[in-house]
Amino acid sequence: MQNLAVNFLESLQAKSQKMTEEILVKAKDCLFDYLTVTEAGAAANDKRWQNYCKNVPLGKVSVLGTDVMTDGKTACIINGYNAHSLELDDGQRFAMIHLGAAIITALHSAALEYSISSEQFLKGIVMGYEAACRVALAIQPSHKKKGFHAAGTCGTIGAAIGVAYALDMNLSQMKTILSVAVASSAGMLEIQEQGSELKPYNLGRAAMDGLAAAYMGFTDFGTPDDILGGERGFLALFSDDSNPVKAIEEQNYFEIERIYVKPYAACRHCHSAIEAALSVRDKIDINAIKEIHVETYSLAVKGHDHTQILGEMSAKLSIPYSVAVALILGKADVSAFDNENIEREDILNLTKKVRVAENPEFSANSSQKRIAKILLYMEDGAILGKQIDYAKGDPENPMTRENLKEKAVALLGENRAKQLIDLVYNMYGSNVYCYEFSRKNCSKRKE
Repeated sequence: MQNLAVNFLESLQAKSQKMTEEILVKAKDCLFDYLTVTEAGAAANDKRWQNYCKNVPLGKVSVLGTDVMTDGKTACIINGYNAHSLELDDGQRFAMIHLGAAIITALHSAALEYSISSEQFLKGIVMGYEAACRVALAIQPSHKKKGFHAAGTCGTIGAAIGVAYALDMNLSQMKTILSVAVASSAGMLEIQEQGSELKPYNLGRAAMDGLAAAYMGFTDFGTPDDILGGERGFLALFSDDSNPVKAIEEQNYFEIERIYVKPYAACRHCHSAIEAALSVRDKIDINAIKEIHVETYSLAVKGHDHTQILGEMSAKLSIPYSVAVALILGKADVSAFDNENIEREDILNLTKKVRVAENPEFSANSSQKRIAKILLYMEDGAILGKQIDYAKGDPENPMTRENLKEKAVALLGENRAKQLIDLVYNMYGSNVYCYEFSRKNCSKRKE
């Protein structure tokens, strides 16, 4: 009988031997974007963490964007949460998963606790993304339809495997690590409903449990034969329609090459609609809009079609709000989703005019394309439409490195953005991964 867990680990091992300098540079881009959005998240959440941080244990790991030093697992919770809280972190539409917020968070902790070299750190990013995406591809979209959050479930596996590669674990150790990571996998989408602000916890918890699983590689406890493909294994429990081949099939690309990077501070399911709205904004009189219809794929409808906005996270998950704020403000940055704007009467009134519905043709093309089409019905009877197949940041319409730098400047200020550029893009070879932060360096930090 085929052993999916063993085949999965062996396929990852074979893939790791094909890593090129170009792929490692892609990992630097991911690290740079991760540090940018995590420090920005730390600034936004600073006061929310104050009581929590009063009693954290001392350690070697920095809470990114702050002067706090603590142990790796505690840092994972905070850094992972901050990385995802602004809805600006990366992910992949094919696997339907956020990546860096769990995987790089765990690697950051491991690197500072175990003095990992820059090259091994970057290798860990690539292989963590590869592992998380492969297991997610094997269970999606059924996994999401059952209510699971792949960033929490598969993110735990990706974080553990990423750290395992950074620590140069062997296959026997990785079988232990994979077994523990799968056993720890959790994450439910109900945590984002109503006015909840806890969705990012799934990412912090995935980083923490992934780190703990990776450290279990230093033990020699026995493992189940096949934690992935067993009768009560990962695929059987977490999906009603799994495809194990997706976890092990050989491809001529790395999954990190297929990620998206976010220019807008909203759920990725909102981005095509946001871009469509921005593209027609200058052609209409906002006050003359009668109603707005948004057609999109089925997975973007449920949980993202609400017009009652219950807080910042609710706004970030709402296609109607995202379209309305893009039309009125001409942007969908962090400020567009702050309390001041989500309480504006004109934005909320326009939000209520937006209707979101499935277009079966768009659903059939998902996840090859994440399409949204907006139709603006005007008071004078005119109808204006725009369709977006690939939102900015998709691999078919990528954010350039210059775009990433502009994003960093907007979030952190020019001085800190430049420091992160120097820190990340000068990482090389056997030099030990390091991270430095000083409050005075972050000109946009909210004190």
